[in-house]
Amino acid sequence: MSSTAPSKEGESTKPVNSRGKVIFASLIGTTIEFYDFYAYATASVLVFPKLFFPDATDINALLSAFAIFGVAFFARPIGAVVFGHFGDKIGRKGTLVASLLTMGIATFLIGLLPTASMPGWAILAPIMLVILRFFQGLALGGEWSGAALLATENAPEGKRAIYGTFPQLGAPIGFIIANVIFIWMNVSLSAEEFLAWGWRVPFILSAVLVVVGLYVRLKLVESASFTKVIEQEKVQKVPLAATLKSHWRPVVAGTFIMFATYVLFYIMTTFTLSYGTKPTLAGAQAAAEKAGTPMTPEQVAAFVPGLGITRSDFLWMLIIGVVFFGIFTVVSGPLAEKWGRRKFLLGVTAGIFVFGALWFTMFGPGQAAAMVGLIVGFTLMGLTFGPMAAILPELFPANVRYTGSAVAYNLSSMIGAAPASFVAIALWSAANGSTWLVGAYMAAAAVVTFIALWLTRETKDMDYENNVA
Repeated sequence: MSSTAPSKEGESTKPVNSRGKVIFASLIGTTIEFYDFYAYATASVLVFPKLFFPDATDINALLSAFAIFGVAFFARPIGAVVFGHFGDKIGRKGTLVASLLTMGIATFLIGLLPTASMPGWAILAPIMLVILRFFQGLALGGEWSGAALLATENAPEGKRAIYGTFPQLGAPIGFIIANVIFIWMNVSLSAEEFLAWGWRVPFILSAVLVVVGLYVRLKLVESASFTKVIEQEKVQKVPLAATLKSHWRPVVAGTFIMFATYVLFYIMTTFTLSYGTKPTLAGAQAAAEKAGTPMTPEQVAAFVPGLGITRSDFLWMLIIGVVFFGIFTVVSGPLAEKWGRRKFLLGVTAGIFVFGALWFTMFGPGQAAAMVGLIVGFTLMGLTFGPMAAILPELFPANVRYTGSAVAYNLSSMIGAAPASFVAIALWSAANGSTWLVGAYMAAAAVVTFIALWLTRETKDMDYENNVA
C-alpha cells in the first residue's frame, strides 16, 4: 500500500510508494515480461522449427525460428520510443500498465496460434508468429526502462544501484519459471503430445501472471522525480526529439555499455541450448543406423555436431546456471554502490573478455565442462546486468529519462541481442562444430563495451531526483 511523505513540520503531504510495493511492482512486471520472452526463446529452439517450418532442413528451420526471434529486437527500439514518449509525457505508472498488457496479450495469443501443418495456415501461421513476436518486442521495449525508473526513482539516497537490481531479478526468475514449466510439460507428456499441444501451456499460463502484475501496478503513485518535472512545467512536448537533440551522447554511450551484456546473455541461453542438445556425430550416426538410414559421406561432412545432451538435462543445467545469475545480480548492487558503476563494470567487462577467450575450453570437451561454463557465464551475467538499471537512467535528466534509457537499452538489443544467436550458430557451423569463434565474438563485444565505459563519466553521485533538463 502507499504511504505518505512527511513535511518538514511533520505533517503528511504527498503519497509515496512503500519500499515493498516498489520492489514487488518492479520485480513482478519484469518477471512476467521476461517469462513471456523466454517462453518464446525456449520454444524457438525446441518446437517452433518443426511446427512453423516443417519443410526446411534442420539447420535452416532453426535459423528461421531464430530470425523470427530476432524480429522482437527490431521492434524494441520502436517500443522504447512509443512507451518512452508516454512515460515522459504522462508518467511512469500508466505506461508500465500498458506495456504489461501488450506483452501479456501477445504471448497469450501465441499459445492459441495454429501451426503451419494446419490446412490453410502454411504461410499465415509463420506470418502471425512474426506479428505477435513483434508486439512482444514492442512491449519489452517499454517495460524495462519503466521498471528501472520505478525502482531507482523511489530508492533512498545511496541505494539506487541496490534497488535497481530488483527489476533486473525479473530476468533470471522469469527464465527459471518458463523453463521449469517447459521441463514439466516435456517430462509429463510424450514427444507427440508436447508437439501437439503441450508447448502452448507456458504461453497461455502467462495470463495468470499478467493479472497479478496489473493489480500491483494499478496501485502505484508517481515518483517524486516525475512529479517535480510536472511541477516545474518541464515536460517535453516530444521527448524523443529532445533526447536526440541534447542527449544523443548518453544514448550512444548507453547503447554500447549494454552491448556485451546482451551478447553474453543470448549466447548463454539460446545458443548454448541449441549447441548442447544437438547430437554428437557419433550419436547422429548411431541414430541413423538404428533407423535404417545410415548417413552418407556427404551428410557426415556437412554435419555440425553439438554436445548430445538430452533436452531435459540441458534445461536443468541452464536453470542451475541461471540461479547464479540471480544471486550475482543481487550481489552486484552493493558492489556498484561501493566502487561506483563505471569502475565496477569495467572489471566485470574485462572478465567477460577473458571468459570469451577461454570459451572453447568449457564448451567443447563435454557435459561437465559445459556446466562449469554455464556457472561462470551466468555469474558474469548477473554482475554486468544488475547495475544497468542504475547506470543507464542516471545518464539522463528526469524529463527525458524514460525515453533516453529505453532507447539506449533497446538500440543495444537490436545490435547486440538480435543477431547474437544467429551469428553464434553461423560461427559454430563455419567452424565445423567447434565453438572457438563464438568465444571470439563474445570477447570482441566485451572490448566494445569496455571502451564505452572508459569514455563515460561516473554517475553514482549525481542528483537524480532534481536533475531536470
